[in-house]
Amino acid sequence: MTGFNEYIATIDWPHLTQLGIKILLILAVAFILSKVIRHFLKRLEQHLIRRSQAEGEPPSESRKRIETIVMLVRQGIRLALWIVTGLIILTELGIAIGPIIASAGILGLAVGFGAQNLVRDVISGFFIILENQIRVGDVAMLNGTGGLVEKIHFRTTVLRDLGGVVHIFPNGTITTISNLTNGWSAYVFDIGVAYKENTDRVVDVIKSVCQDMRNDDVFGPSIIADAEIFGVDKLADSAVVIKGRIKTKPIKQWDVGREFLRRIKLAFDQQNIEIPFPHRSIYFGDASKPFDIRQLNQLQEELTKKHQPPTAE
Repeated sequence: MTGFNEYIATIDWPHLTQLGIKILLILAVAFILSKVIRHFLKRLEQHLIRRSQAEGEPPSESRKRIETIVMLVRQGIRLALWIVTGLIILTELGIAIGPIIASAGILGLAVGFGAQNLVRDVISGFFIILENQIRVGDVAMLNGTGGLVEKIHFRTTVLRDLGGVVHIFPNGTITTISNLTNGWSAYVFDIGVAYKENTDRVVDVIKSVCQDMRNDDVFGPSIIADAEIFGVDKLADSAVVIKGRIKTKPIKQWDVGREFLRRIKLAFDQQNIEIPFPHRSIYFGDASKPFDIRQLNQLQEELTKKHQPPTAE
C-alpha cells in the first residue's frame, strides 16, 4: 500500500489534467468536423440528385449512383479524419509517430504492389460512376464488345449481349467506352433506290413516312425530333443511296428503325419506287458466245409447236 501511495504521489496531476483536457478537445473537434462533413456531403448528395433528374436521368438510377459515390467519399474522409486525430493524440501523449508512419508506409507499399490491379480497377470504377460515363440499363460498347449494362461495381462492369452472353470487364482494363443510349439515340438509315427514280420524289416519300411515324400513337412518343434527310449520300454500283437520321429516346432507335423500314417498303411498293438488287452477267469465255434470251424463248416455242399432237378434223 505504501508503494502505491508513493506512485500516486509522483504523478503530475496538473499536467495529466491538462493532457486529458487537450485530448477531450481534440476528440470534440474531430467529432464536430465529422458532423459538419456529414451534413455537407448530405447536401451535396441532394444537389447532385436534383441535377441528374433535371438532366433526364431516371430517379432510381441517379440516386443509387450518387449515394454510392457519396458513401465512398464519406468513408474515405472519415477514415482520414480519425487517423489524423489518432496521430495527434499519440503526439500529445509523447509517443513518437515517425516510426509508426514509416511502418505504415512500408506496409502500404507492400500491399500496393500486391494489389495494384485491384486498386487500379477500383479507381477506374470510381471515375466511371462519378463521371456518369455509363449507367445500368444503357447499351454500350466496352473495348469493342457491345451489350446491355446490367451491373456497375467499383471493380467490374457487367454487359449482356444480344445472344445472352454475359461479359465481365475489370474496370481497370476498359480502354474505350461507347455509350449508345446517353441522353438520346438515333437510327441512321441508308435507303437505296434505282438510278431511274427521281430522288426528290423519293425524299418526299421518306419524309412522309417519317411524319406519319411521328404522328403515330405507338411510335410517336419515342421520336424526339423531325427526321433529318441528308440527301443523296452515295452513287453505288446498283443504287442511289439516300442517307438520313431519326432521333429517338434512349434505347428506342432499334424499335423505331424496324418499323421505319417496314413502312418504307410498303410506301415504295405503293409508289412503284424500285428498291434495286445486284444484277450479274455470267460470262463463259470466248468459246461460248452470249445467247440471247429472246432467241431461247423463240426456240422453245417452236419446239413446243412441233411436238403438239395434230388436231382432229
